[in-house]
Amino acid sequence: MEKSGTKERLLESTLKLISGKGYLGATTREIAREAGVTELTLFRHFGSKERLFEEVLNRYTFLPRLRQLLPELEGLASEEALRTVGIRFFETLKERKSLVRIMLSEMNIYPEKIRMVHEKFIDDLIQTLADYFGTLQPRGKLGRSSHKTVARAFLGMVFSYFQAEEIVKERDVTKREMENIIGEFVDIFVHGTMKRYF
Repeated sequence: MEKSGTKERLLESTLKLISGKGYLGATTREIAREAGVTELTLFRHFGSKERLFEEVLNRYTFLPRLRQLLPELEGLASEEALRTVGIRFFETLKERKSLVRIMLSEMNIYPEKIRMVHEKFIDDLIQTLADYFGTLQPRGKLGRSSHKTVARAFLGMVFSYFQAEEIVKERDVTKREMENIIGEFVDIFVHGTMKRYF
């Protein structure tokens, strides 16, 4: 039990410090001190700072939430399912806004190992949603487009909106505004644009 509690404290401390100082600014010594353990204990649990960062991404981002959400989507119409995914994605980004902002700011100076960890996380996120889209195709709810391309496009729309409004403009997007925009994204995504908008 204590081992599990120590691991949780280390992960929470890592999330807190990386969200405030970035991956490069947060040292393992500071993380261990924040968690109330020794640096040696940190390395016993995770082996390296890179592994600790990877576990934070796997624990506190949209990926685990998407995996938990998928069973709930089974009984929903495809548009409602997409709307649910889009809203939960935006809510998670907003909740982790400090982490997203600092990761965007230091991405180009990450060491190669960390870039690889981040790229794997993005690939896993896209593949998880792509696998869901794959279940829609046999039911006639999805065309012949690549599932990964479709997943990337949908997540990209939501992330682009979040980045522009919450990060660049530093706005606090209201829940109603976000839900309306996500609804429009889903409508465009499902029905296209040419006949309806041009």
